[in-house]
Amino acid sequence: MKQKIMKPELSKRLWLSTTDSKEAIMSPKEQKSEVDLFVVGGGINGCGIARDAAGRGLSVALAEMNDLASATSSASTKLFHGGLRYLEFFEVRLVREALKERETLLRAMPHISWPMRFVLPYHKDMRFEVNTPTSKILSLVMPWMRGRRPAWLIRFGLFLYDHLGGRKILPGTKTVDLAADPVGKPLQNRFAKAYEYSDCWIEDSRLVVLNARDAQARGAQIMTRTKVVSAERVDGVWHITTEDQSTKETQLTVARMLVNAGGPWVEEIIRNTARINSSEGVRLVRGSHIVTRKLFDHDKCYFFQGEDGRIIFAIPYETDFTLIGTTDADHEDASVKPQCTEAEADYLRAFASNYFKKPIPKDDIVWSYSGVRPLYDDGASSATAATRDYVLKVNQDGEAAPLLNIFGGKITTYRKLAESALEKITPFFPKAGPDWTAGASLPGGDFPVDGVASLIQELRETYPFLDDFWARRLIRAYGTEARLILGDAKSIGDMGKAFAVTLTEREIIWLMDKEYARTAEDVVWRRSRLGLRMSKAEIAELDTWMTNAGKDAGPMAKDEAPHIEAL
Repeated sequence: MKQKIMKPELSKRLWLSTTDSKEAIMSPKEQKSEVDLFVVGGGINGCGIARDAAGRGLSVALAEMNDLASATSSASTKLFHGGLRYLEFFEVRLVREALKERETLLRAMPHISWPMRFVLPYHKDMRFEVNTPTSKILSLVMPWMRGRRPAWLIRFGLFLYDHLGGRKILPGTKTVDLAADPVGKPLQNRFAKAYEYSDCWIEDSRLVVLNARDAQARGAQIMTRTKVVSAERVDGVWHITTEDQSTKETQLTVARMLVNAGGPWVEEIIRNTARINSSEGVRLVRGSHIVTRKLFDHDKCYFFQGEDGRIIFAIPYETDFTLIGTTDADHEDASVKPQCTEAEADYLRAFASNYFKKPIPKDDIVWSYSGVRPLYDDGASSATAATRDYVLKVNQDGEAAPLLNIFGGKITTYRKLAESALEKITPFFPKAGPDWTAGASLPGGDFPVDGVASLIQELRETYPFLDDFWARRLIRAYGTEARLILGDAKSIGDMGKAFAVTLTEREIIWLMDKEYARTAEDVVWRRSRLGLRMSKAEIAELDTWMTNAGKDAGPMAKDEAPHIEAL
């Protein structure tokens, strides 16, 4: 059957309905060739730094060799959390900073993040990893408890977790009777007691895109699918050569400072791109996840502790699924795409099945993914023990052309990492402005933390053709900007071509114009997770349509980033 392709004039009309002006795209000639700051890497650290720096008045360019958040930043466990288990490693500063950030971030992005309650079932067989500092101390003081996690210690850890971060919005810890509470129903009968505490959910790859959009709204140049092929110090500045991955055209940018936020490739950029001798390095740790059919009917998350000292989460995911992760395994080569191995999937199934009444069969897995955490190489004995804290190192050649290398980091502390990076950067730019991001909403997040239900109701009243799933999905993805996507639509027909699971032409054009999407993969696995509900044929159809629509739209189809006007 011949595929129906939208007429070019309709494509352009809908495209302009979501664009502020016909001049919304910068041509290559208009792109700056000289900037204060050049950022390598379009993950959460790179986009967070670019946003912060642009908001302080610095001229900024960012290059990402693939799509934004195409590596680690779209492959997390999707949590804003303090890192309860990091207390066992005495990483108190990291945990305190992360706990403080949870509520700061909730206020800035209530559409893509929200509070979640975590249920930690207790059983006497729970164990520490034997090499944690806490385990070693407990073994000396109470040798008969060697390797065990006593209930009082878990409760003490949760007491610290409740109070280290100055919690105001999130409720504190409580003890749960699993025989009486619905959260105990899916669990094996041997679990009688649990502790319930608070952390938060985050749509990780959307967080990256919104930071990039806000950076560009403040003047930054965002270049996706653009690889940095070389960076060298010339006469006290950086000469950075980039290559467009589609056209293979190269461009030279001169920058006063270079920021290496390459994530898993940070060491590669130091040694081979910038050709600098350095003893600093990263430890690549692979974290794998599986997504299964829905395993329980409530909206709380489980925190499971294993007899091997590891922990995993079982999290309600995309309404009809359950997300289980993560593993910790060393990953030797950043150039090798991480994948959830069969052994890792079996490990996660067995781990969770040790808690749930019903074992999880292999055919319950509907999707799996894996990401590489670029941890600072602190010489730890295991991947689990390696520090999750971030490390920032400035490399200088005399007094000019500084290079800032970013090692490690967590999504929860990305904003604080960016502020810390700017503390290293601003001494070279005395006219840069002060800290500003703590009170600033991301695009679409300008509404109260508890305002999601009201926005959904208002959207359905204004656009009666939306059902609850569609309206909720739009608000959770775009917040107050959902109305800009829907525009003057009076019916589903006004939304243009209809794709699967509520995706329409008008939304796809928004994603291509405003959010740097170029392929179906960008849309269904990063800007959303609708790939869980779409067939391969439906995804292929969307990909073909995006390719043709991009050609029809002329310069808007190019991989140069769109110019985003402040909304």
